[in-house]
Amino acid sequence: MKRNVQTPRARACLLAAIASLSTTPLLAQQTLPETHVTATRFSEPASTLPLGVSVITADQIRASGATTVNDAIVRLLGVPGRQDLFNGGDTGIDLRGFGTTADQNQVVVLDGIRLSESDLSSPRLAGIPIESIESIEVLRGSGAVLYGEGATGGVIVITTKAGAGKQRASGATVYAAGGSDGLADVRASGTAATANGFVLDANAQQRRTDGWRHNSASKSDGGSLTGQWSNGWLRLGASAAQDHLAARLPGALTADQYAADPKQTTTPNDHVSIRNDRAALFAQADVGQWQLAFDAAQRQKELRSINFGVFPFDYDVDAHNYALRARQQQKIGRVDNILVLGADRNEWARTSVTNSSDASQDADALYVKDDVVYATGTRLSLGARTEKIHKEGGGLTLNDRQDAWELGLSHPVATDWTAWFRVGRSYRLPTADEFNFTRDGEMLRPQTSNDAEVGARWTYAAGKLEARLYESHLTDEIGFDPDVPTTFGQGANVNFDPTRREGVEVDWNHALTSSLGLAVHGAVRRATFRSGPHEGKDVPLVPRETLAVRADWVPAAGHRINAGVNWVSSQHPDFDNACRMPSYVTADARYAWQFLRNAELALGVTNLFDQRFYTQAFGCVGGQTTSIYPEPRRQFTASVRVQF
Repeated sequence: MKRNVQTPRARACLLAAIASLSTTPLLAQQTLPETHVTATRFSEPASTLPLGVSVITADQIRASGATTVNDAIVRLLGVPGRQDLFNGGDTGIDLRGFGTTADQNQVVVLDGIRLSESDLSSPRLAGIPIESIESIEVLRGSGAVLYGEGATGGVIVITTKAGAGKQRASGATVYAAGGSDGLADVRASGTAATANGFVLDANAQQRRTDGWRHNSASKSDGGSLTGQWSNGWLRLGASAAQDHLAARLPGALTADQYAADPKQTTTPNDHVSIRNDRAALFAQADVGQWQLAFDAAQRQKELRSINFGVFPFDYDVDAHNYALRARQQQKIGRVDNILVLGADRNEWARTSVTNSSDASQDADALYVKDDVVYATGTRLSLGARTEKIHKEGGGLTLNDRQDAWELGLSHPVATDWTAWFRVGRSYRLPTADEFNFTRDGEMLRPQTSNDAEVGARWTYAAGKLEARLYESHLTDEIGFDPDVPTTFGQGANVNFDPTRREGVEVDWNHALTSSLGLAVHGAVRRATFRSGPHEGKDVPLVPRETLAVRADWVPAAGHRINAGVNWVSSQHPDFDNACRMPSYVTADARYAWQFLRNAELALGVTNLFDQRFYTQAFGCVGGQTTSIYPEPRRQFTASVRVQF
């Protein structure tokens, strides 16, 4: 079996980073505020956790001009993005190199509720009003113990301002923007708070564009309403949300078509409509040494589309999610013991309107996680989860029980920096679309992964540096192989030969001056086959290197410039690695002027250098990449925001 030649380099990068930390003089007492995260299912400081979590704040989203959750993650963290095939702004996010199955190998959570689908579609994050977001947390690597099936690549935790449960004053914001390709974007948000603990939050947004390509116009709207009451120990609330997308679908291009005119459409009659309705109840209570939380939610999704101008693809989804969890922190001798217990129930059903693709999934899980924090600051973490899963679809039934576990240890090596490692096991089962479309009825085996990560974080007066080295060995990875022969032709979902994910990730945030901040996010990663006919080759649609550099500058009071450059290396669209998609560099910038105490004018630009590039392609014919989905060229946006 071939050894990955990138591994020594990757490990050397991390060792160099750690060495630089240990030889750097320790600065004065840390002045940055303590970062708290909720990716651990309860809020706690991130500094001692034996894992890596990247946090995007509401202020960073606003300064960058990001318009969706997906857009914010790509711009601000440098995570590779891939074009949304439904033309709705839902850029595909790939945390740790899973290519076309990235959505099935990472979990998305909104205010404590799992949004990830049980088929091959993506959760519609662009429908969440961007003005409502308080923070986005990206948990790198396995989150299987706390979040279950499909969390090998990581977890994206979205918290709204209402979901954060913080005390806030009454107020409102109105935003309006116009730009290239007939863009019109309007948003409004408001909070009404009373002295006796009642808070009402409302958000609405509407976006229209003619689209960069022919037959790529889209219009979307969404809104949410949350009401809650809290006192010193109890919080109760309910929320409702709705979003709708109507979009035209321009289709894929061959290499010759892309070279001749990337704006052309090959499917002038294709279109899609997606509607989501969500409702939730939540409760939190502090009882003695215990923190208790309960979430219950219902989600309905309606999709209607026309493909190739003729074929309809219509279905409805009805999902119910329940989550009960508890946390106890107490002193036992000279150590702090943090115990988390939880139970999850997820129900998902798809009803087809035009074909026989009805499917359903039920999952019940129990988990426990215990952290012991010693007086020295050393933290030992141990967790386990068991999940029973039942799936039906296409006349087939799948019943299984899978277990996950993890062991982590963090230690403050010096006053301002901490090193950690963690190991564990994660899993996923085939989705409703996968297990009933296989090679001549072959049953797919569960995908399992043995995961390991080592990292270090250094916090100093002017910033923070974090580096992570990871490796996951996957067995029976589930994916689509277009070259597998079947009775009906070519292509089926299969269990791949053993694969590996490995790499180094570095995040650095530094304040050069009191008015100029810099953020750098870089990654060297490999996703390869460990054996079989593709041994040593890259998994399709996984770039090996990425680098994002971003600056935030306040040159004078009331003026702010935020700009970034993202580089993504080349990647292969095929298993044989016979074709290569070119690397690309994109840049964006935004200037904002606060001309009154409560009003702001801004001008933004994306793809500043007007680069011609694409992030999504699915074929390789005669050494040429085909099935190409071009990305937009340079686009401008002008906006005004008023706060009351």
